Amino acid sequence: MRLKDKVAIVTGAGSGFGEGIAKSYAREGARVLVADINEAAGKRVTDEIVAAGGQARFIKSDVSKSADTAAMLAAALDAFGGLHIVVNNAGTTHRNRPMLEVEEDEFERLYAINVKSIFLSAKTFVPYFRKVGGGAFINIASTAGIRPRPGLTWYNGSKGAVITTSKSMAAELGPDNIRVNCVNPVISATGLLTEFMGVPDTPENRKKFTATIPLGRFSTPDDIANACLYLGSDEASFITGACLEVDGGRCV
Repeated sequence: MRLKDKVAIVTGAGSGFGEGIAKSYAREGARVLVADINEAAGKRVTDEIVAAGGQARFIKSDVSKSADTAAMLAAALDAFGGLHIVVNNAGTTHRNRPMLEVEEDEFERLYAINVKSIFLSAKTFVPYFRKVGGGAFINIASTAGIRPRPGLTWYNGSKGAVITTSKSMAAELGPDNIRVNCVNPVISATGLLTEFMGVPDTPENRKKFTATIPLGRFSTPDDIANACLYLGSDEASFITGACLEVDGGRCV
């Protein structure tokens, strides 16, 4: 049980990477607050964790809202009596297309969910972690933030912001025993796949993308969960400011 006695919040935990992370954490002994804006999806994941013998609670949450972020902390403390790990996984994208075709409202939503959420997370959880002597953030960024490609320009920029912010947070919060790391997945067959590709999800189109990945496949929720499991565990107690590419060699 690599996360025995730990309490974790996982945002966007109702599907995709977040679901994989929440279930992996629960299997390894963590008590997990499953946070998602989709109530049905979040409750399903919570119920499945509990049915498998884990401990989890659900909270409906919009990560771009300060009140919802504060409610996550209150819910974790109420349900489990503490908090050790925050996984900022919730994210979105605009459809893959020329940069000038992305509308202002899409841009604002993108940055609210992908970047503002990190700001709100820090404002909410850092004071608590300081009070209890430490904690860990894991921010899910993307290979797009370090090796950007055309068609996802504004998404690329948002994930680049997550990466730089994570490193700066690590430098500033290290003296408080607060670790901050991020994980950079490559494209995955999750709910946003067609948005990332910008074309229909067909075997032929998938091949175009997997051809750019040396290990020859997309990332999976389990791949990302395994990275987050390590970074959240005591095995990574001296790891902060790292950005771990889980990308099959895409960024080499």
